[in-house]
Amino acid sequence: MECACAAMGAYARVLSPQHEERWRVAGLLHDFDYERHPTAQEHPFIGVAHLRTLDVDEEIIAAILGHASERTGVHRFTPMAKALFAVDELCGFIVACAKVRPQGLADLTAANVIKKLQNRSFAAAVSREDVEQGSGELCQLSDFDHAKHIDFCIQALREMPPA
Repeated sequence: MECACAAMGAYARVLSPQHEERWRVAGLLHDFDYERHPTAQEHPFIGVAHLRTLDVDEEIIAAILGHASERTGVHRFTPMAKALFAVDELCGFIVACAKVRPQGLADLTAANVIKKLQNRSFAAAVSREDVEQGSGELCQLSDFDHAKHIDFCIQALREMPPA
């Protein structure tokens, strides 16, 4: 979740600088219920219901619902929602790529990630289709292409404070 938060903050600085904190919150909260409620019937519905009791901003809630639109039926219309969907699976995949490299994120490139994406047995749980679709949706908002989007997310993760 922290990885999505970092990538969302980086994208907010490009696409919506005045709302960086809100974008980071969306990245941080989008999967907070997943460990306890991982099924398609529960996630993200249970988390969103709780967030509504806390009066969390509806744009953030829509982005959270949009990151699972195939289950929720909520379309991604806002830049925040498109960015969250685009970074969610990709950031997890980038972390997996970094974990199998001696230098971790330090020398990881988009080309390395793209090569690993082609190996369907590597981090098999990551939806390659979601990575591609998210990248396509987000790249319509900027001058980024798929490789630049991946590099941008790698850089955002490099800037995270050490764990």
